[in-house]
Amino acid sequence: MKQSSPNLIDPDDISRPNGQFLGFPYSLEESTIVFFPVPWDATTSYGAGTAKGSQAIIEASVQLEPTDYHVYEAWKIGHYTLPIDEKIRAKNDKMRAIAKNIIEYQEAGGHHNDSTIQPELEIINEASEKLNDWVYEQSCLLLDQNKLIGLIGGDHSVPFGLMKALSERYNHYGILQIDAHADLRNAYEGFTYSHASIMHNALKLSEISHLVQVGIRDFSQGEIEQAKADKRAYWFTDWEMKNKAYQGYVWLDQCQEIINCLPEQVYISFDIDGLNPHFCPHTGTPVPGGLDFNQAIFLIETLVKVGKQIIGFDLCEVSPNLKNPDDEWDGNVGARLAYKLANFMFASQRKNQSSS
Repeated sequence: MKQSSPNLIDPDDISRPNGQFLGFPYSLEESTIVFFPVPWDATTSYGAGTAKGSQAIIEASVQLEPTDYHVYEAWKIGHYTLPIDEKIRAKNDKMRAIAKNIIEYQEAGGHHNDSTIQPELEIINEASEKLNDWVYEQSCLLLDQNKLIGLIGGDHSVPFGLMKALSERYNHYGILQIDAHADLRNAYEGFTYSHASIMHNALKLSEISHLVQVGIRDFSQGEIEQAKADKRAYWFTDWEMKNKAYQGYVWLDQCQEIINCLPEQVYISFDIDGLNPHFCPHTGTPVPGGLDFNQAIFLIETLVKVGKQIIGFDLCEVSPNLKNPDDEWDGNVGARLAYKLANFMFASQRKNQSSS
Protein backbone atom coordinates (compact mmCIF):
# COMPACT_ATOMS: atom_id res chain seq x y z
CA MET A 1 0.00 0.00 0.00
CA LYS A 2 1.31 3.41 -0.93
CA GLN A 3 2.06 5.54 2.11
CA SER A 4 0.77 9.13 2.32
CA SER A 5 3.86 10.82 3.68
CA PRO A 6 2.98 13.97 5.65
CA ASN A 7 5.88 15.66 3.88
CA LEU A 8 3.90 15.36 0.63
CA ILE A 9 1.02 17.42 2.08
CA ASP A 10 1.23 21.08 1.17
CA PRO A 11 -0.56 23.02 3.93
CA ASP A 12 -0.88 26.01 1.59
CA ASP A 13 -2.66 24.05 -1.12
CA ILE A 14 -6.45 23.77 -1.30
CA SER A 15 -8.27 20.90 0.40
CA ARG A 16 -9.98 18.56 -2.03
CA PRO A 17 -13.20 16.81 -0.98
CA ASN A 18 -12.62 13.07 -0.67
CA GLY A 19 -14.96 12.10 2.16
CA GLN A 20 -12.19 12.67 4.71
CA PHE A 21 -12.00 15.47 7.25
CA LEU A 22 -10.15 18.37 5.63
CA GLY A 23 -9.54 16.20 2.59
CA PHE A 24 -6.58 14.53 4.28
CA PRO A 25 -5.08 11.58 2.35
CA TYR A 26 -4.24 9.33 5.32
CA SER A 27 -5.46 5.75 5.52
CA LEU A 28 -6.70 4.19 8.74
CA GLU A 29 -3.41 2.35 9.13
CA GLU A 30 -1.41 5.57 8.76
CA SER A 31 -3.56 7.60 11.12
CA THR A 32 -3.07 8.60 14.74
CA ILE A 33 -6.49 10.22 15.20
CA VAL A 34 -9.75 8.75 13.93
CA PHE A 35 -12.92 10.78 13.54
CA PHE A 36 -15.83 8.43 14.20
CA PRO A 37 -19.13 9.79 12.78
CA VAL A 38 -22.38 8.50 14.29
CA PRO A 39 -25.51 9.67 12.37
CA TRP A 40 -28.09 9.12 15.11
CA ASP A 41 -30.69 11.41 16.71
CA ALA A 42 -33.60 9.03 17.32
CA THR A 43 -34.54 10.42 20.75
CA THR A 44 -34.15 14.12 19.97
CA SER A 45 -36.89 15.92 21.88
CA TYR A 46 -36.93 19.35 20.23
CA GLY A 47 -35.20 20.35 16.98
CA ALA A 48 -34.22 17.54 14.61
CA GLY A 49 -31.26 17.30 12.26
CA THR A 50 -28.27 16.33 14.41
CA ALA A 51 -28.06 12.97 12.63
CA LYS A 52 -26.82 15.03 9.68
CA GLY A 53 -24.26 16.83 11.83
CA SER A 54 -21.26 14.62 11.13
CA GLN A 55 -21.82 14.90 7.37
CA ALA A 56 -22.14 18.68 7.65
CA ILE A 57 -18.89 18.85 9.61
CA ILE A 58 -16.98 16.73 7.10
CA GLU A 59 -18.29 18.76 4.16
CA ALA A 60 -17.48 22.10 5.80
CA SER A 61 -14.02 20.97 6.92
CA VAL A 62 -12.48 21.24 3.45
CA GLN A 63 -12.47 25.02 3.67
CA LEU A 64 -10.46 25.00 6.92
CA GLU A 65 -6.75 25.72 7.03
CA PRO A 66 -4.72 22.66 8.07
CA THR A 67 -2.36 24.92 10.00
CA ASP A 68 -3.31 25.04 13.69
CA TYR A 69 -2.13 28.03 15.72
CA HIS A 70 -1.83 25.91 18.88
CA VAL A 71 -0.39 22.64 17.55
CA TYR A 72 2.75 22.63 15.40
CA GLU A 73 2.38 21.06 11.93
CA ALA A 74 -0.98 19.57 12.81
CA TRP A 75 -1.47 18.31 9.25
CA LYS A 76 1.30 15.77 9.88
CA ILE A 77 -0.49 14.11 12.81
CA GLY A 78 -2.53 11.74 10.65
CA HIS A 79 -6.31 12.27 10.74
CA TYR A 80 -8.62 9.65 9.31
CA THR A 81 -12.41 9.72 9.05
CA LEU A 82 -14.41 6.52 9.19
CA PRO A 83 -17.09 6.32 6.49
CA ILE A 84 -20.58 7.25 7.65
CA ASP A 85 -22.47 3.99 8.10
CA GLU A 86 -25.50 4.11 5.84
CA LYS A 87 -27.21 1.25 7.70
CA ILE A 88 -27.03 3.20 10.94
CA ARG A 89 -28.34 6.32 9.21
CA ALA A 90 -31.28 4.40 7.67
CA LYS A 91 -32.09 2.74 11.00
CA ASN A 92 -32.06 6.14 12.68
CA ASP A 93 -34.59 7.52 10.22
CA LYS A 94 -36.99 4.67 11.02
CA MET A 95 -36.50 5.01 14.77
CA ARG A 96 -36.83 8.78 14.61
CA ALA A 97 -40.32 8.43 13.10
CA ILE A 98 -41.41 6.06 15.88
CA ALA A 99 -39.90 8.24 18.60
CA LYS A 100 -41.66 11.28 17.22
CA ASN A 101 -45.01 9.49 17.68
CA ILE A 102 -44.09 8.68 21.28
CA ILE A 103 -43.12 12.27 22.03
CA GLU A 104 -46.29 13.66 20.43
CA TYR A 105 -48.39 11.20 22.44
CA GLN A 106 -46.89 12.56 25.66
CA GLU A 107 -47.20 16.18 24.57
CA ALA A 108 -50.91 15.53 23.97
CA GLY A 109 -51.35 14.47 27.61
CA GLY A 110 -50.25 10.84 27.68
CA HIS A 111 -47.51 9.38 29.88
CA HIS A 112 -44.53 7.28 28.93
CA ASN A 113 -45.69 4.55 31.34
CA ASP A 114 -48.99 4.11 29.49
CA SER A 115 -49.42 0.65 28.01
CA THR A 116 -50.48 2.25 24.72
CA ILE A 117 -46.95 3.25 23.80
CA GLN A 118 -44.94 0.54 25.57
CA PRO A 119 -44.38 -1.55 22.40
CA GLU A 120 -43.01 1.47 20.55
CA LEU A 121 -40.85 2.47 23.51
CA GLU A 122 -39.36 -1.01 23.64
CA ILE A 123 -38.46 -0.74 19.94
CA ILE A 124 -36.65 2.58 20.47
CA ASN A 125 -34.85 1.48 23.63
CA GLU A 126 -33.71 -1.76 22.03
CA ALA A 127 -32.46 0.10 18.95
CA SER A 128 -30.61 2.61 21.12
CA GLU A 129 -28.99 -0.19 23.09
CA LYS A 130 -27.85 -1.84 19.87
CA LEU A 131 -26.47 1.52 18.70
CA ASN A 132 -24.49 1.75 21.96
CA ASP A 133 -23.16 -1.77 21.41
CA TRP A 134 -22.10 -0.89 17.87
CA VAL A 135 -20.29 2.27 19.01
CA TYR A 136 -18.62 0.26 21.78
CA GLU A 137 -17.46 -2.47 19.40
CA GLN A 138 -16.12 -0.02 16.84
CA SER A 139 -14.37 1.96 19.58
CA CYS A 140 -12.74 -1.18 20.97
CA LEU A 141 -11.41 -2.08 17.52
CA LEU A 142 -9.87 1.37 17.14
CA LEU A 143 -8.45 1.45 20.66
CA ASP A 144 -6.88 -1.96 20.05
CA GLN A 145 -5.00 -0.29 17.17
CA ASN A 146 -3.85 2.50 19.54
CA LYS A 147 -5.96 5.12 17.78
CA LEU A 148 -7.12 8.32 19.43
CA ILE A 149 -10.86 8.67 18.86
CA GLY A 150 -12.96 11.75 18.29
CA LEU A 151 -16.61 10.74 18.01
CA ILE A 152 -18.74 13.09 15.93
CA GLY A 153 -22.50 12.97 16.53
CA GLY A 154 -25.36 12.80 16.17
CA ASP A 155 -27.24 13.69 19.34
CA HIS A 156 -25.64 13.51 22.75
CA SER A 157 -26.78 9.96 23.43
CA VAL A 158 -24.26 8.44 21.02
CA PRO A 159 -20.91 8.57 22.90
CA PHE A 160 -21.90 6.12 25.65
CA GLY A 161 -20.28 3.18 23.83
CA LEU A 162 -16.98 5.06 23.55
CA MET A 163 -17.09 6.00 27.23
CA LYS A 164 -17.67 2.34 28.08
CA ALA A 165 -14.78 1.21 25.89
CA LEU A 166 -12.45 3.71 27.56
CA SER A 167 -13.61 2.59 31.00
CA GLU A 168 -12.16 -0.84 30.22
CA ARG A 169 -8.74 0.68 29.47
CA TYR A 170 -8.41 3.16 32.31
CA ASN A 171 -8.86 2.44 36.02
CA HIS A 172 -10.50 5.81 36.30
CA TYR A 173 -10.94 8.97 34.29
CA GLY A 174 -12.87 12.21 34.44
CA ILE A 175 -15.33 13.76 32.03
CA LEU A 176 -15.15 17.43 31.15
CA GLN A 177 -18.61 18.20 29.81
CA ILE A 178 -19.26 21.48 28.02
CA ASP A 179 -23.00 21.78 27.61
CA ALA A 180 -26.06 23.94 28.11
CA HIS A 181 -27.76 20.97 29.79
CA ALA A 182 -26.81 18.68 32.67
CA ASP A 183 -28.05 15.54 30.83
CA LEU A 184 -28.66 13.78 34.14
CA ARG A 185 -32.28 12.78 33.52
CA ASN A 186 -33.28 9.18 34.09
CA ALA A 187 -34.84 7.76 30.92
CA TYR A 188 -36.20 11.10 29.70
CA GLU A 189 -39.59 10.70 27.97
CA GLY A 190 -39.26 6.97 28.58
CA PHE A 191 -36.13 6.69 26.42
CA THR A 192 -33.48 4.82 28.42
CA TYR A 193 -30.70 6.22 26.27
CA SER A 194 -32.04 9.71 25.67
CA HIS A 195 -29.75 12.54 24.66
CA ALA A 196 -30.86 14.10 27.97
CA SER A 197 -29.64 11.05 29.91
CA ILE A 198 -26.08 10.58 28.69
CA MET A 199 -24.40 11.66 31.93
CA HIS A 200 -26.93 9.81 34.09
CA ASN A 201 -25.93 6.67 32.21
CA ALA A 202 -22.23 7.52 32.17
CA LEU A 203 -22.16 7.77 35.96
CA LYS A 204 -23.19 4.13 36.12
CA LEU A 205 -19.65 3.36 34.94
CA SER A 206 -17.65 3.05 38.15
CA GLU A 207 -14.42 4.00 36.34
CA ILE A 208 -15.72 7.53 35.78
CA SER A 209 -14.37 9.27 38.83
CA HIS A 210 -15.24 12.90 38.07
CA LEU A 211 -17.91 14.69 36.05
CA VAL A 212 -17.18 18.39 35.61
CA GLN A 213 -20.05 20.18 33.89
CA VAL A 214 -19.28 23.60 32.41
CA GLY A 215 -21.67 26.16 30.96
CA ILE A 216 -24.89 24.44 32.02
CA ARG A 217 -27.88 26.73 32.22
CA ASP A 218 -30.95 24.56 31.65
CA PHE A 219 -31.72 21.71 34.06
CA SER A 220 -34.49 20.07 36.08
CA GLN A 221 -34.93 19.91 39.83
CA GLY A 222 -34.18 16.20 39.71
CA GLU A 223 -30.87 16.89 37.98
CA ILE A 224 -29.92 19.38 40.68
CA GLU A 225 -30.63 16.79 43.33
CA GLN A 226 -28.69 14.06 41.54
CA ALA A 227 -25.67 16.32 41.11
CA LYS A 228 -25.73 17.26 44.79
CA ALA A 229 -26.02 13.61 45.82
CA ASP A 230 -23.13 12.39 43.66
CA LYS A 231 -19.74 13.49 44.95
CA ARG A 232 -18.24 12.93 41.49
CA ALA A 233 -20.27 15.79 39.98
CA TYR A 234 -19.01 19.38 39.86
CA TRP A 235 -21.14 22.19 38.43
CA PHE A 236 -19.90 25.38 36.81
CA THR A 237 -23.12 26.99 35.66
CA ASP A 238 -23.12 29.71 33.04
CA TRP A 239 -24.63 32.16 35.53
CA GLU A 240 -21.94 31.54 38.14
CA MET A 241 -19.16 31.94 35.60
CA LYS A 242 -20.67 35.09 34.12
CA ASN A 243 -21.25 36.61 37.56
CA LYS A 244 -17.60 36.06 38.42
CA ALA A 245 -16.53 37.61 35.12
CA TYR A 246 -18.74 40.66 35.71
CA GLN A 247 -17.00 41.10 39.07
CA GLY A 248 -13.55 41.05 37.49
CA TYR A 249 -12.63 37.40 37.92
CA VAL A 250 -10.49 36.55 34.91
CA TRP A 251 -11.21 33.51 32.72
CA LEU A 252 -7.78 31.97 33.37
CA ASP A 253 -8.55 31.72 37.07
CA GLN A 254 -11.93 30.17 36.33
CA CYS A 255 -10.29 27.65 33.99
CA GLN A 256 -7.86 26.67 36.71
CA GLU A 257 -10.75 26.10 39.11
CA ILE A 258 -12.45 23.85 36.56
CA ILE A 259 -9.28 21.90 35.76
CA ASN A 260 -8.43 21.40 39.44
CA CYS A 261 -11.59 19.29 39.69
CA LEU A 262 -10.32 16.84 37.07
CA PRO A 263 -7.97 13.83 37.35
CA GLU A 264 -4.99 13.21 35.07
CA GLN A 265 -6.94 11.38 32.35
CA VAL A 266 -9.80 13.40 30.88
CA TYR A 267 -12.50 12.63 28.35
CA ILE A 268 -14.11 15.70 26.78
CA SER A 269 -17.81 15.55 25.99
CA PHE A 270 -18.65 18.67 24.00
CA ASP A 271 -22.27 19.41 23.23
CA ILE A 272 -22.11 22.33 20.84
CA ASP A 273 -25.04 24.01 22.58
CA GLY A 274 -22.56 24.72 25.38
CA LEU A 275 -21.49 27.58 23.11
CA ASN A 276 -23.47 30.75 22.61
CA PRO A 277 -26.25 29.97 20.07
CA HIS A 278 -24.65 32.45 17.67
CA PHE A 279 -22.17 29.65 16.92
CA CYS A 280 -24.77 26.88 16.64
CA PRO A 281 -28.15 28.41 15.70
CA HIS A 282 -29.65 25.15 14.43
CA THR A 283 -28.62 22.85 17.26
CA GLY A 284 -31.42 20.71 18.67
CA THR A 285 -32.02 22.55 21.96
CA PRO A 286 -30.42 26.03 21.90
CA VAL A 287 -30.26 28.04 25.13
CA PRO A 288 -29.33 31.75 25.48
CA GLY A 289 -25.95 32.40 27.09
CA GLY A 290 -23.04 30.01 26.84
CA LEU A 291 -19.34 30.12 26.09
CA ASP A 292 -17.65 32.08 23.36
CA PHE A 293 -15.80 29.87 20.85
CA ASN A 294 -12.33 31.07 21.83
CA GLN A 295 -13.27 30.94 25.50
CA ALA A 296 -13.88 27.20 25.11
CA ILE A 297 -10.64 26.77 23.14
CA PHE A 298 -8.69 28.54 25.88
CA LEU A 299 -10.13 26.15 28.48
CA ILE A 300 -8.99 23.10 26.48
CA GLU A 301 -5.59 24.69 25.79
CA THR A 302 -5.12 25.36 29.51
CA LEU A 303 -6.09 21.77 30.29
CA VAL A 304 -3.30 20.54 28.02
CA LYS A 305 -0.76 23.06 29.29
CA VAL A 306 -1.09 21.83 32.88
CA GLY A 307 -0.35 18.29 31.73
CA LYS A 308 -3.74 16.59 31.67
CA GLN A 309 -4.11 13.79 29.12
CA ILE A 310 -7.13 13.86 26.83
CA ILE A 311 -8.03 10.20 26.23
CA GLY A 312 -10.90 10.79 23.83
CA PHE A 313 -13.67 13.21 22.98
CA ASP A 314 -17.07 13.58 21.43
CA LEU A 315 -18.62 16.54 19.67
CA CYS A 316 -22.39 16.28 19.47
CA GLU A 317 -25.59 18.13 18.61
CA VAL A 318 -24.27 19.94 15.55
CA SER A 319 -27.18 20.35 13.17
CA PRO A 320 -27.12 21.93 9.71
CA ASN A 321 -29.73 24.40 8.53
CA LEU A 322 -32.28 21.99 7.07
CA LYS A 323 -34.18 24.83 5.37
CA ASN A 324 -31.14 26.28 3.64
CA PRO A 325 -28.47 23.75 2.54
CA ASP A 326 -26.20 26.60 1.45
CA ASP A 327 -25.91 27.78 5.06
CA GLU A 328 -22.85 25.91 6.36
CA TRP A 329 -22.30 27.98 9.51
CA ASP A 330 -23.08 25.20 12.01
CA GLY A 331 -20.91 22.72 10.11
CA ASN A 332 -18.17 25.32 9.81
CA VAL A 333 -18.05 25.95 13.55
CA GLY A 334 -18.34 22.24 14.28
CA ALA A 335 -15.46 21.40 11.93
CA ARG A 336 -13.19 23.99 13.51
CA LEU A 337 -14.05 22.76 16.98
CA ALA A 338 -13.52 19.10 16.02
CA TYR A 339 -10.10 19.90 14.55
CA LYS A 340 -9.02 21.81 17.66
CA LEU A 341 -10.21 19.05 19.98
CA ALA A 342 -8.42 16.40 17.93
CA ASN A 343 -5.15 18.33 17.78
CA PHE A 344 -5.21 19.20 21.47
CA MET A 345 -5.85 15.52 22.22
CA PHE A 346 -2.73 14.64 20.26
CA ALA A 347 -0.72 17.40 21.96
CA SER A 348 -1.78 16.13 25.37
CA GLN A 349 -0.30 12.70 24.55
CA ARG A 350 3.08 14.23 23.74
CA LYS A 351 2.90 16.39 26.85
CA ASN A 352 2.04 13.37 28.96
CA GLN A 353 4.84 11.28 27.46
CA SER A 354 7.45 14.00 27.86
CA SER A 355 6.51 14.58 31.49
CA SER A 356 6.61 10.88 32.43
